[in-house]
Amino acid sequence: MDTTTVAEAARAALDSAPAVSSPQTAAWTTDVVAVAAVKPVAKAAKPKAAASRSTARAAVAEASSPVPQSVAGNAVLEVAARYVGVPYVSGGTSPDVGFDCSGFVSYVYGQLGVSLPHSSSAYPSIGTRVSAADAQPGDIIWSPGHVAIYAGGGMQIDAPVPGKTIQFRGIWQSSPVFIRIG
Repeated sequence: MDTTTVAEAARAALDSAPAVSSPQTAAWTTDVVAVAAVKPVAKAAKPKAAASRSTARAAVAEASSPVPQSVAGNAVLEVAARYVGVPYVSGGTSPDVGFDCSGFVSYVYGQLGVSLPHSSSAYPSIGTRVSAADAQPGDIIWSPGHVAIYAGGGMQIDAPVPGKTIQFRGIWQSSPVFIRIG
């Protein structure tokens, strides 16, 4: 299936999705009377210890970023972005229950009519491998034991680990494989 067909299917799915709206006369209020800016107090620098790889990975995982601009107009990322905040659940395959990494990727592509496996170990044998330099937003990122969706600009969207939610974050894998579907 080519990307034009996937994009058309995604647009049709998005057009038929329910929308939330409010009346134009709706008013927004808050209980906060005033907010004053407070100048932050500088903290003394702590000596830095040598960071381990797992510490570095955890720091990248915690530093999730806002939705990248590459989402707009990209069918795969538009669908994937709907599920930001859905919890990681081992074996999870739906937004109602939660997702694991491959459950999330296969669900997103399934919304676009593309059937993918629910096993990260199966991903190296599907699609076409592309170099990191040629990777495009919406391609799949695979590394042993994990799969995500490339969001462009060094970012990915994925179901990270138990206790976390679907999120956009920096690519933390040391040697990711980029796979194009279609």
